[in-house]
Amino acid sequence: MRNPTPSTVAESERDALTGLPGMATARNWLARHEHGFVHAMLLGFHRLRSVNLAYGQSGGDLALAEIARRIAGFADDELGGESLVARVGGGEFLVACDSTISRERWQWLAEALVRRISRSLPMRGDVLHLAPRAALLRGMPGETGTALIDRLDQALESLQQQAGRRIIWADGTHRARGRSAARLEADLIGAMARDEIGIVFQPQYRVDDGRLTGVEALARWDHPQLGRMGAETLFAIAERGDHVAQLSRHIAAKALSLARDWPDLAVSLNVTAEDLANDAFAADFRALLASSGFRPHRLTLEVTEHALVSDFARSAEALAELAADGVRIALDDFGTGYANFRTLKALPLDTIKLDASLLHEADSDMRDRAILTAIVAMARALSLKVVCEGVERESQLAVLQEEGCDTFQGFLRSGPIGAAQVTALL
Repeated sequence: MRNPTPSTVAESERDALTGLPGMATARNWLARHEHGFVHAMLLGFHRLRSVNLAYGQSGGDLALAEIARRIAGFADDELGGESLVARVGGGEFLVACDSTISRERWQWLAEALVRRISRSLPMRGDVLHLAPRAALLRGMPGETGTALIDRLDQALESLQQQAGRRIIWADGTHRARGRSAARLEADLIGAMARDEIGIVFQPQYRVDDGRLTGVEALARWDHPQLGRMGAETLFAIAERGDHVAQLSRHIAAKALSLARDWPDLAVSLNVTAEDLANDAFAADFRALLASSGFRPHRLTLEVTEHALVSDFARSAEALAELAADGVRIALDDFGTGYANFRTLKALPLDTIKLDASLLHEADSDMRDRAILTAIVAMARALSLKVVCEGVERESQLAVLQEEGCDTFQGFLRSGPIGAAQVTALL
């Protein structure tokens, strides 16, 4: 079971701003897991008051909604078993998981989550970087939810008084003993050299007839001691040792190699901010396509707005060069509140990819449905295709069919699968 969505939580127990479960739901979830081992982290944002002062209450609300979306997305991508994401205070979020996770892995998951949250956040013409602080713990069997949250809260309060530190364990230690960051970076470099970084593919289907039309490539690493790590954790490790560009190229090369011989199946790759910061990005990617034998017209590069903000003009120019070769460009995470008309006008876009949060209640809430209708109408006016993420219910798919969306992906049809399974589907 993935993190509870708004549709599975009573209206009175949801946070009205973010749609996440609130404190009552968090306590109930923890109470159901009192007799097992639970890993939990409490994230706090001490700069939110400054955001409210600078941009007003509405600006602070936008920032909180985006933070909540990033945390929930991380939980869906990276946490196995049953997980919880809840807003338990004004600027505090609780993440908990009942899977078997080592202390070291929970530390690295926390660092990866901090990295995702800390990405550029556009705000009314400015760019914010809201880096949280996190308190971690492993709950003890029989410990009540109230006691667990209290331990986390005390540790986070202590951490807020310490300059320079971002993560603390609620038992008083600074980080997990065992594998050092340098050793883990070395493990990652070795894994790339030995071709141990795996690729899974998220199938994408046509809305009108359900035909398989494409896949999104995602990285996975089965570390021999720490278990499976998703792309966010991989890039958090790579970032510490300045290996992001190497990792990104490795993932792209392997995905294109695996998918090269699939007939006419589109493949999507995610582009990072670090990729776009490279002056030679377009030239390097051209060389990669040439060496792999992958046809450019089958490739879609997915880019989020936060990846563009450091140098929008240079990023747009690099993407335009690749688009001229036939590569398609998609704006990912559309609908989270920050994409503007400048972005839609300046980029050589072929597709907008709607964030899953837009679809959570589009089948039951008329306001959400109206927003979806307006976005699809805008996309049609701009001759853009519409891809929808996070489709989990037949009623959601019915709405997409009525609205005329092009493509969908989500657990309604399939989660990520291996290359052999894609071949079987074809």
